[in-house]
Amino acid sequence: MNTKHSIRHGLIACMAATAIWMPTHEVQAQKAVRKALAESPTAYALFNADGEPMSWPEFVSQASRADVVFFGELHDDPIMHWLQAQLVRDLLDLDLHPVLGAEMLEADDQLVVNEFVDGTIQEDKFKAAANLWPNHFTDYHPLLELARDHGLTFVATNIPRRYASHVYKHGLDGLSSLSEEAQSYLPALPIPFDITLPGYDAMLSMGGGHGGETLPMAQAVKDATMAHWIGQHLGDGAPFVHMNGAYHSQNKEGIVWYLKQNHPDLNILTIHGHLQADVLVPDSAALTMGDVILITNENMTRTH
Repeated sequence: MNTKHSIRHGLIACMAATAIWMPTHEVQAQKAVRKALAESPTAYALFNADGEPMSWPEFVSQASRADVVFFGELHDDPIMHWLQAQLVRDLLDLDLHPVLGAEMLEADDQLVVNEFVDGTIQEDKFKAAANLWPNHFTDYHPLLELARDHGLTFVATNIPRRYASHVYKHGLDGLSSLSEEAQSYLPALPIPFDITLPGYDAMLSMGGGHGGETLPMAQAVKDATMAHWIGQHLGDGAPFVHMNGAYHSQNKEGIVWYLKQNHPDLNILTIHGHLQADVLVPDSAALTMGDVILITNENMTRTH
């Protein structure tokens, strides 16, 4: 059986098993549904790092046993955002209360995030006070609402962007010139930096030499800050589920590398988002990027 057929078989296997005990008309209806699914466009598929198909329940089971789950997304992909929220719902259904966190919210907005989650302020006040991405309300606000409705902690993990810009201009050493209050949003200084990590080294090429090492340094200070705040809020018996751009956690570099400097024994699960025209046959290059590869249809409507 080829990969496409094995995935489709997995999607409909449960219906086939239950059909044995159904009346004839219900069996026929299930067959019609299976045929329709097999002939319809596929929005996404999951694979493990060996390229083997993975079911959604298998992924949720792995996530439930992890200390930290990095959900590496493409920021404008609606399927990935839907699945982030679905993961949280499914963990709640397992009677787990994950800690949530996101690159898309900055550490100096933590008080505002807390006030929204605990019901102190409503959406209009939150919108006015927080430094939000343009696609916040379509893509990330549902996660905050889940945190509010279920009493979950939500951590704004990213560095305030003005300090990332400061690093781009002055390098990591420039952080020492910031005030004590500004440094309270950062990990302890000095922040280590390894330019030989492939992700940072590649940024030098992507930048065409412009900015020199301060370009990957600006990326690294984001990674280090997110790792710092994740480390400060590790869950007790439930995973920390962190939403971030796929580049920040691919190949277990970026945030993962920094987190493991201080927490080497954590059980970390990475899911890497990837776009393809045919979601049922994973690109071999994508398989190296995460423990779980989430392939979504590249023709899916973008959110912004």
